[in-house]
Amino acid sequence: MATAGRMATPTDAEILTLTQWFSPAYPVGSFAYSHGLEWAVESRQITDAATTKAWITDVLTHGSGHNDALFLIAAYTAESVEQLLDIDATACAFCPSAERLMETRLLGDAFCATTSGVWGTDPMQLTYPVAVGYAARLQGLPLLLTTRMFLQSFAANLVGCATRLVPLGQTEGQRLIRDLTPLCTQIAKEVQDGDLDRLSATAFMSDIASMRHETQYSRMFRT
Repeated sequence: MATAGRMATPTDAEILTLTQWFSPAYPVGSFAYSHGLEWAVESRQITDAATTKAWITDVLTHGSGHNDALFLIAAYTAESVEQLLDIDATACAFCPSAERLMETRLLGDAFCATTSGVWGTDPMQLTYPVAVGYAARLQGLPLLLTTRMFLQSFAANLVGCATRLVPLGQTEGQRLIRDLTPLCTQIAKEVQDGDLDRLSATAFMSDIASMRHETQYSRMFRT
């Protein structure tokens, strides 16, 4: 297995590249996906800032946030294309619903297409966390920082969904992102070995929400 990436202080160019990748302006379309949160709001499981924070914390710690971080790191350290594709297949298998699978595939396709067009990387079709890990490896970006910013972007997107659906105020939403950022750093550090034997998911309500969203009558998000 390859090393987990260099540990030197990131350069300004590396930080700005990652900022570009996880900016809302990067055309992956993450704003269109609520990851099941829309159903949680509809069913009154999320009603305010406190319940929003609790929901996202569980998803990050015990659900797809934790797993996607592992997939990102495993993709970064993959030693062959065959191993990379095997990791991608596992990422697909761990999606608990049709919408989750669609979400990670379409986000990954959009990320791969844009990154290939801008940086000239191989135009592969990969799930989103695997695509990010692979692209970060090709660009020589620091793995820990990539993982931290990936998780913060994921959390920020869910907060953005809650801001529109609950609704929350803009300041309240930004406060939530601030409060969730240390957790993103903690999780990123804990999974840096990229050991896929540590894959697990016990955020069952989030998984059920993604299934229920498939038949939700009125919705603004694709998942």
